[in-house]
Amino acid sequence: MLAINFTPFPELTTNRLILRQMKREDETDFFALRSNPEIMRFIPRPIAQSIADAFQLIQSINDGIRKNESITWGITLHHNPTVIGTIGYVRMAKEHHRAEVGYLLSADFRGQGIMQEALSAVVDYGFQQMKLHSIEGIVDPQNTASASVLEKAGFQKEAHFKENQFYKGQFHDSIHYSRLTPLV
Repeated sequence: MLAINFTPFPELTTNRLILRQMKREDETDFFALRSNPEIMRFIPRPIAQSIADAFQLIQSINDGIRKNESITWGITLHHNPTVIGTIGYVRMAKEHHRAEVGYLLSADFRGQGIMQEALSAVVDYGFQQMKLHSIEGIVDPQNTASASVLEKAGFQKEAHFKENQFYKGQFHDSIHYSRLTPLV
């Protein structure tokens, strides 16, 4: 079983981005993301109804980090502290050395390679620091942009599950992608 410790929080930097822990001051930025129906369209989670909801989500995220159960980074540009997206390991199966990556990005920053850059840093961290053997990404079949991000990052399509998720009174399909560690 993996022994993962996110203390101190592992801030990651890339050419354009800083991936950092979210804090109370990010609640307005996070609310703008989690309350936007277009951004949340393919994410089977409730839309934030208030800034208080967003702060509660940040607290929940940071609680998962403190317990070493999950980790989420706020995505910011080097020159601007505004959180423009999030990325993280939302589910971990430590006994299997496996984690699921999840992400979202403001529509204003899509198509610029930002998520590709963030995903590359998070995958490297997962394999090199967390010692994961495999990383999984799960997407809605209609979310071709997210599937493309995973494929460009070297993830392979493993399965298309029919109506395996139930959300808002409907069954939904999901496509599962995976990438194995190159460090074998």
